[in-house]
Amino acid sequence: MIREATDKDAEAITAIYNYYIQNTVITFEEDSLDPSDFIERIRKVQESGYSWLVAEENGEVIGYAYSSKWNDRTAYINTAEVSVYLSHHIKSRGWGTKLYDELFSSLRNKSIHIVIGGITLPNPASVAIHEKFGMEKVAHFKEVGYKFGEWLDVGYWQVQLNT
Repeated sequence: MIREATDKDAEAITAIYNYYIQNTVITFEEDSLDPSDFIERIRKVQESGYSWLVAEENGEVIGYAYSSKWNDRTAYINTAEVSVYLSHHIKSRGWGTKLYDELFSSLRNKSIHIVIGGITLPNPASVAIHEKFGMEKVAHFKEVGYKFGEWLDVGYWQVQLNT
């Protein structure tokens, strides 16, 4: 089941995300977060008119995706950024696609013109899901992040949803 996140989901979302903070370079955050951090993040996204979705299987939150403003300047009002995270235990079961299907649908309904996603490289799984949704690589920044003793590249993908 895919649904809008609530404050009650913050603990599960925190556990999913903290795994990536502690064990991967997928996110450049380095300090683990608390559920209160995610309650604030979820509310900020939803109060700004965007969606924060969770995937639930057998009553357990196993992933999430959200959209947000790409930039606060008013000229960017029709551009959104997206992100998706799945529990590291969930592999190749289609949940990322299901989450993005719902998220992209909500963005089309908001008349969002451009959707952008940033990806730490290399990350073949993330590149694949973004390209599955028609996103094309438009930028590559070399060695802009540093985590776990290594310099990391970041790529940006985008797609036009509405004219």
